[in-house]
Amino acid sequence: MQFASRLDNVETSAIRELFKLLGTPGIISFAGGFPDSAMFDVEGLKEASAKALAEEPGGALQYGATEGYEPLRTQLSAFMKTKGVEVDPSGLIVTTGSQQALDLLGKTLISPGDKVIVEGPTFLATIQCFRLYGAQLISAPIDANGVRTDELEKLIAEHKPKFVYLIPTFGNPSGAMLSLERRKKVLEMAVRHQTLIVEDDPYGDLYFDQAPPPSIMSLTKDVPGSRELVAHCGSLSKVLSPGLRIGWMIGPAELLAKATMCKQFSDAHTSTFAQATAAQYLKSGRMPATLANVRKVYAERALAMGEALRKELGDAVTFTQPGGGLFFWARLTGANGKIDDANVLAKRAIEKLVAFVPGAPFFAEKPDVATLRLSFATANVDKIREGIARLGAAL
Repeated sequence: MQFASRLDNVETSAIRELFKLLGTPGIISFAGGFPDSAMFDVEGLKEASAKALAEEPGGALQYGATEGYEPLRTQLSAFMKTKGVEVDPSGLIVTTGSQQALDLLGKTLISPGDKVIVEGPTFLATIQCFRLYGAQLISAPIDANGVRTDELEKLIAEHKPKFVYLIPTFGNPSGAMLSLERRKKVLEMAVRHQTLIVEDDPYGDLYFDQAPPPSIMSLTKDVPGSRELVAHCGSLSKVLSPGLRIGWMIGPAELLAKATMCKQFSDAHTSTFAQATAAQYLKSGRMPATLANVRKVYAERALAMGEALRKELGDAVTFTQPGGGLFFWARLTGANGKIDDANVLAKRAIEKLVAFVPGAPFFAEKPDVATLRLSFATANVDKIREGIARLGAAL
């Protein structure tokens, strides 16, 4: 069978392949990017789905508008207002997870050979998605404060990309948080170079002690001419439930119109029942308490993982303690003759019944084989300590 040539540019996800090894009894996994299912507000979602069926069964069970279920768009508009973003319900579209938003950006903006700047490292599925549409990906270096804006501006000036894709708040896989100063610089250079900035923000509500700086989208009110140069992708997957598959995209009207047209071709609309359930949940006022609980649990787990890494791996690894999100991003130093290749360590770790994701696939260019991603979200504190001890033994 002869497949489309665009598939020559992509590979099966390294993470999905790794999951095939995780069925071994007794294994402790830090590999996934999933939220902990024990954190789901099952009772709240039961009530929300029952209300959706009781109050507007036709709207919840019938075909709906491609742009999204109007009551949910209204609730998402209010939700974004609490985060400093003024957007009319008509100024956003509902997507089947924020993953679909990325796919719609690829469909609407990328022609084969177009250049797109991403962070190095960045979300693996973004690399795969944009490459599927023929993008030439260029990596902008990051540090603990997110993308290095000095280097980013040089790359924008040199390559004149179709757009720049950033995860500024607790990035996947880096866990990095773009500083307020750099967020403003990103907007200023967007205006200076007339370059679209795509802000992906699935983790921004998962902060621990201190709230992150305002989103890039919310800061557009302070930088004249920048609002029409920012697209913002949000999601309920990490804070409420991935199974709902509810995401959204805010952006220039022309972009949303094209994205809506392309969405019509793929799924007609996101599940109206899921949208109606999400709308009722947001309306119920339960989200703040849900977020407070999730933040508390994840903060404890992140603290435990940081302490365990320092204790068990010592100077064989470097990392920055994350202030939110789901991930640690670490780098093997090779100190005292220990392993400095995460791919080698991953195989030894599986033998010790612990799993993580090697970092190389998260780079669009110049992969760093010494890096690795560890998720603390789905293991309790005791499992984290035991799993990192096993990792130390593997090292």
